[in-house]
Amino acid sequence: MSMLTRKLVRDLWLVKGQVVTIALVVASGIAAFTASLATYESLKRMQASYYETARFAHVFAAVRRAPNAIAPRLLEIPGVAEAETTIAFDVLLDLPGVLEPMIGRMIALPDHGLPAMNRLTLMAGRWVDAPESNQALVTETFAKKRGLRPGSTLTALLNGKRETIEVVGIVLSPEYIFAAAHAGGDDSNFGVFWIGRKRLAAAFNMEGAFNRVALRLGGVATAGASERAVIDAVDRLLEPYGSIGAHGRAEQPSHQAVTQEIGEQRVFGIVLPTVFLGVAVFLLNVVLTRQIGTQRSQIAALKALGCPDRRIGLHYLQFVVVIVALGSALGVAAGAWLGHLLTGLYAQFFHFPSLDFEMPLWIPLAGAAASLAAAVGGALNAVLRVVRLPPAEAMRPASPPTFRPTVAERLGLGHLYSPAVRMIVRDMERRPARALATISGIAGAVAILIAGTWWNEAIDYLLEVEFRMRERQDVSVVLAEPASTAAVYDLARLPGVIRAEVDRSARVRFVNGQRTHRGDITGLPADSSLRLLLDDRLAEVPLPPHGLVFNRTLAERLGVAPGDTVRVEFLQGKRLARDVPLVALAADLMGLRAFMDRDALNRLLGEGDALSGARLQLDGAQREAFLKRIKETPRVAFAIEIGPMIRYFRETSARNILIFTTVLSILAGTIAVGVVYNNARIALAERAWELASLRVLGFTRGEVSGLLLGELAIEVAIALPLGWIAGYALSAFIVGLIEPETFRIPLVVGPRTYAYASLIVLAAGAASALVVRRKIDQLDLVGEAIGRRRGRPAAKASISPRMCSAMGVP
Repeated sequence: MSMLTRKLVRDLWLVKGQVVTIALVVASGIAAFTASLATYESLKRMQASYYETARFAHVFAAVRRAPNAIAPRLLEIPGVAEAETTIAFDVLLDLPGVLEPMIGRMIALPDHGLPAMNRLTLMAGRWVDAPESNQALVTETFAKKRGLRPGSTLTALLNGKRETIEVVGIVLSPEYIFAAAHAGGDDSNFGVFWIGRKRLAAAFNMEGAFNRVALRLGGVATAGASERAVIDAVDRLLEPYGSIGAHGRAEQPSHQAVTQEIGEQRVFGIVLPTVFLGVAVFLLNVVLTRQIGTQRSQIAALKALGCPDRRIGLHYLQFVVVIVALGSALGVAAGAWLGHLLTGLYAQFFHFPSLDFEMPLWIPLAGAAASLAAAVGGALNAVLRVVRLPPAEAMRPASPPTFRPTVAERLGLGHLYSPAVRMIVRDMERRPARALATISGIAGAVAILIAGTWWNEAIDYLLEVEFRMRERQDVSVVLAEPASTAAVYDLARLPGVIRAEVDRSARVRFVNGQRTHRGDITGLPADSSLRLLLDDRLAEVPLPPHGLVFNRTLAERLGVAPGDTVRVEFLQGKRLARDVPLVALAADLMGLRAFMDRDALNRLLGEGDALSGARLQLDGAQREAFLKRIKETPRVAFAIEIGPMIRYFRETSARNILIFTTVLSILAGTIAVGVVYNNARIALAERAWELASLRVLGFTRGEVSGLLLGELAIEVAIALPLGWIAGYALSAFIVGLIEPETFRIPLVVGPRTYAYASLIVLAAGAASALVVRRKIDQLDLVGEAIGRRRGRPAAKASISPRMCSAMGVP
């Protein structure tokens, strides 16, 4: 072992506490980076693999009723490689022991065998072996949440007739990886069933017909080059049969939600680790700079003995490399564990045949390389100062800082605070860069905590605004077919109904130049009180008698503003096209929504006074009677009770956010400890002579500790509000990187989040302060005061020049 290698080992051991804390900060950044990106890669790989294995369709279409005879014509469309038609209807379900009505999507199986596209994966039980019977397959998500297994039975309202359905198999489908996207966020009340085609066709009078189409594209179409042309051709072919518009994978609800979530994981994998690495670079630079400052005489001796500058510089860079290597090893191990945890969370929502966590080799290598490059780059300035230091200059101790009064003293306010406070303020003013760096590091820890924990308040706000202030109904009812307003009287007579408001929904395509969006227009009554339109300030937006109201997300998607005209192409009925003015904007957080006055919408459709659903307000005392009756109402396609949906959403999100915030709290706490502890230890090493001299002069341990830790307390106090600002800005930046589809995340950072982030950082700072206080109590008073500690040359038994300067003594 060479002389410099032995010196490196000794130096690392002497500052082992600082080495460990810096390595932990590096490890936190690498853990966040590797876990997020590896989870992203695992999800993306599994999604692509499952889509290919299950032959997930590229284009989907729905019609009211089309004859089977036209199915072969779908294959004649240029770019279409495969086409498959089926039947699908949403119905009401009634499970034994379950009061709430549930939605069941009944999908027909082919007459012979299984679907060639959107293939099913059998997870338990068996396939349907009697297509004419009521045997059915059910999605694994719904089966688990409702305790269904092969042999279980339930009741479904098939076209107004109650039928007993027997579950024979549990399956997965690529169309319903995230089934909640089809059910407004609650997949516990949404089950997908596959039943024999003849049986379903007979129930809904669909013999010799279909109402759902799935297409796989071939050739250049698989790359999306001709998807738009295929969609247009499908629409033209199916238009006479009541087509409601074909669409690609990008608008398929499950695919849309999964893809958005995968993209968010990639954002987190890039943004948060960058902050961690920035703090680590700062710490390494500070430690190395001050390490060099305490070894000036050793550097001078090495230079005088002929050691080349390159070798000395490499020696100090090795100090950085060792810390980064230690942090990388810990970070990769923690990242693998955290990645498994994240993947396990996603497995509860995204149902693939298997969802295994894999970490490609390039991810930990990239994380370690980025950390090393950043650390070496940050420490390079300190290393260059080493190699440029002439031996004669290095032999002399660094000059003490020049005494000058503080700003407050120059303003004549010095008498307002004690000499101890004056010493602290003077030391901070003379080293503003060091104080600023410490404040920045602590503020970074606060910012990371805020950026990772505000989601809980955002979801609470979203649920409160969307389902308490905007959607005020207890139950939403969707009718099987549009009906006259007389239907509202039937709904109003149901047990417990206090108020009923009808609405009209129409499937449309919005067009503004080259921008299009396929969605719905919801027609509300002019005096609606159960569904309000609110702006960003939660003030009510009046429903205009004519024209559209968009939510902001849809307006941004189409590039329109109030006063513009939007082309509206109706995808049902007579398939009319109208130019409709955009009158106002609302601030809905869920989906991409458009609204009109119901009477105005009916006039555009030319269908008279029709309705397609209703919002009901209930008397809580008669809730049970109402839910029992609604399951037996033939006109109702399905009903959604708002209360259970909110509870399910809140419980699910609360569990996941708790895990996420716990992990982030540990990582951010590591940063706070690293910053506070390193600065306190380095300050102690630099000022040990001064502090020991003060103890000899009669200062108590508490007074001496107050001089050192008081500066850190001031820096923490300044860092907290700066961290609040930075945390809000970082949260806004993350939200800006996420493209909203299913819902828009409101940027709501409340007092609870700020308080939580501050308490974590204060606790980490207090723990670090206790460790440093212990070190102060263990100071060798005589050895430090006379300068003989650890072999240093004897010094005069007097107060050091630096301490004299700090106390204001010339």
